[in-house]
Amino acid sequence: MPDKTRPNPPSAPAPGDRIAKVLSRAGVASRREAERMIAEGRVAVNGTVIASPALNVTPSDRVTVDGKPIAEAEPPRLWLYHKPDGVVTSARDEKGRPTVFDALPPELPRVHTVGRLDLNSEGLLLLTNDGEIKRRLELPSSGWLRRYRVRVKGAPDDLTLAPLRQGITVDGESFQPMQVTLDRQQGANAWLTVALREGKNREVRRAMSAIGLSVNRLIRVSYGPFKLGDLKPGDVVEVKPRVVREQLGLSAGKDAAPGRAPSKPPRPSKRRKP
Repeated sequence: MPDKTRPNPPSAPAPGDRIAKVLSRAGVASRREAERMIAEGRVAVNGTVIASPALNVTPSDRVTVDGKPIAEAEPPRLWLYHKPDGVVTSARDEKGRPTVFDALPPELPRVHTVGRLDLNSEGLLLLTNDGEIKRRLELPSSGWLRRYRVRVKGAPDDLTLAPLRQGITVDGESFQPMQVTLDRQQGANAWLTVALREGKNREVRRAMSAIGLSVNRLIRVSYGPFKLGDLKPGDVVEVKPRVVREQLGLSAGKDAAPGRAPSKPPRPSKRRKP
């Protein structure tokens, strides 16, 4: 007789979102930091301290960190910041150097940087209050084009720049082909426009060094559709919510995230918006 037994249907996924994702969206910490906080016993759900991030929570659950409820939800927000030269893109620096967070306006909520710019690089740095937006903007699969103005010492020509346009391997690490335009020669230096989609650690500087060029100034002028424009070093402006929704494919109204109360309307910003 034919076997009439059937495999059990796959179980439905647990409702809600993973706790680390919820904490990240609430602006408490990045997902990795949230997992560390959970391991340290600092996070509780409905009054019970949890020991593992493998837990889903729903809007009906009460999530606390260090005994305090996580903050009310805010809609996803995004800021453009002109990072000055000589400032570290991190929350703290072991050498005591100034960081981007030292100079941000006090009225900004807790924000994450989208990607990084190294100490001696300047220009556009995106800031967001939403960990999920940070992750989405940084994913290599998103293919966001980063564009830089780069000043190098030397007189490069098309033959010199060809390896960058074809894709180059530096110290065993492969870089995807870059868009490179020679803008002008200025004395002993040349200005280039470089566009890439990966944004690996010090990618432009390392690639230029590999073809014999030394970078003495690097300015990021755009990240995807977001542009530096006429922002002065240290300036911060918020991107209009409508633009954030359109560019990131977000719905006009975002449901309350699990573990926190429905959001209040954002306060109007006193700073100019692009």
